[in-house]
Amino acid sequence: MEILLASNNEKKARELEVILAEFDLSDVRVILLRDAPTYPEPLEDGRTFVDNALIKARAGVSNTGMITLADDSGLAVEELNGCPGVLSARWAGSHGDDAANNSLLLEQMAHVPDDRRQAAFVSVCALVFPNGEEYIAEGRWDGRLLRQPQGENGFGYDPIFVPNEEIENGGMRSSAQLSPNEKNAVSHRRKALLQLAPIIGQHL
Repeated sequence: MEILLASNNEKKARELEVILAEFDLSDVRVILLRDAPTYPEPLEDGRTFVDNALIKARAGVSNTGMITLADDSGLAVEELNGCPGVLSARWAGSHGDDAANNSLLLEQMAHVPDDRRQAAFVSVCALVFPNGEEYIAEGRWDGRLLRQPQGENGFGYDPIFVPNEEIENGGMRSSAQLSPNEKNAVSHRRKALLQLAPIIGQHL
């Protein structure tokens, strides 16, 4: 079986492959967008993570005929009523400007006390089959916002997010200070993918 991952992110592909192996599904081949028939990138204009994940997964199926898995993810800050949310990648205006996004969010939260800085990384994964079957899974990685960036690993809001697991163990490392293995073991995307792996197995 081949599954199209609606992304060109090799780290996401590897994460999916590791989880599939845990379910004895190593024979499932994960295909990145660059290795699939080309098609126009869909406009991600949904209001929720679910909307955008489905937009990407449905586009993959309709244009390639392949089983498609897509995720949409971002940071949800309680004090900001769940924002940046689906706007996480372009919170400061330009898409993918991590430094600007982090700077703006820290500025907006500057006067918020530590006991109200709760946040969570959220990942929604959509699995769509050519026969019309659709499955949705959500994973959350809870923590809180730091007051300044820490660490060089990761991307996005990793440098200003400290996971609850770290706090509970008496530490204050940001997710950008965790090793890839530490992060992948508890990440929001992993939690979502774990829910979909058995469904993939049922369709072998």
